[in-house]
Amino acid sequence: MLWINFLHFYQPANLEPEKIIEAAKKSYERIIRRLEKNPDAKFTANISGCLLLRLDEELKYGSLIKRISRLVKEGRLELTGSAAYHALLPLVKEEVAKEQILQNEEILKKYFGSDLKLPGFFLPEMAWSEKIARIIKNLGYEWIILDEISARGKLGAIDCGKVYRDEKSGLDVIFRNRQYSSGFVPGLILKQLEKESEKTIVTATDAELYGLRHSDTKNSLKELMDNPSVKTLTVSSFIKDRAGGKEPVNLIPCSWESTEEELARNKPYALWDNDDIIHNKLWELADLAQDIYLNHKNKDESFWSRWHLFRGLASCTFWWASGKDFREIFGPVAWNPDETEKGVNELVRSVRSLEKHTSLEVKLSAERLALDIKKMIWERHWKQYN
Repeated sequence: MLWINFLHFYQPANLEPEKIIEAAKKSYERIIRRLEKNPDAKFTANISGCLLLRLDEELKYGSLIKRISRLVKEGRLELTGSAAYHALLPLVKEEVAKEQILQNEEILKKYFGSDLKLPGFFLPEMAWSEKIARIIKNLGYEWIILDEISARGKLGAIDCGKVYRDEKSGLDVIFRNRQYSSGFVPGLILKQLEKESEKTIVTATDAELYGLRHSDTKNSLKELMDNPSVKTLTVSSFIKDRAGGKEPVNLIPCSWESTEEELARNKPYALWDNDDIIHNKLWELADLAQDIYLNHKNKDESFWSRWHLFRGLASCTFWWASGKDFREIFGPVAWNPDETEKGVNELVRSVRSLEKHTSLEVKLSAERLALDIKKMIWERHWKQYN
């Protein structure tokens, strides 16, 4: 069996430090240790720039970063580009998207060397759009990984063992198999091995699945990686091995959690923008903050405006206001007014940072939006989720 495993390492930049430490101890160190003990194993990963900064500068996990760096240099862990602060790229301004992508490159090269190659790109939440795909291609990236639903708008409609070519952007594309990515991956693959060993399985999950969200009391990850009938490759090696034929595909805007019903009603990013009044107000504030930052980028205060803006635009700000239940796949109910409020505070602080360059009307508009959102999320919380 050929197993292509993509891991997404990310924690919000404004998350409490003890929660990041918990993820590092239970998941990140476990994954790296398992790779170190299995010299033939090869994975591909996105490690968000904002997480690297927290792990190093604040939490003193430099030794873990050095261990990751050794695996990268040995070609056993391939890294990809992404957005430094995990913005949902199709929904933010193009210039902001580019800045986050370039900042992520700078952070990765700071820790893993200026000669670091990043052929692949991870779209936060695997949220694809034609606009973003063209930006990624123009920045020099060669491939992306998406959920299988983005190929046909339906699950199970594409062969995830093949490599494809996006007709709109020219990017190479591989698709994760949602069936194997929506549970504890090693356990699901071990069950498949009992039935069939000649198969290619592409999985992509949050790295936190391995330990933080699932304790793996059966030690399934070790069993799978120690199995001599299982071969692993990086995504780039997988694509190179299949260079002879790349089927053209017309991708559909979606995320890695999109449902067929959501796509049918043209809501590809429903977890972050679902025509809900709270989501609408959040994006109104986000758009206002982006416009003000972009219009005053040459001002001295723009550093702090961007600092707060990027943290506020993290997909978590909007995800935690969706209310979707993820408990069947080792996740929570996506409702947490505290987490949404963190993002709101960052967005309004971005506006405040440029107070000398904005009118009273603009400042008051941002403050009113922030207060309205806070009022709505807490009213809904106490009435519906308490």
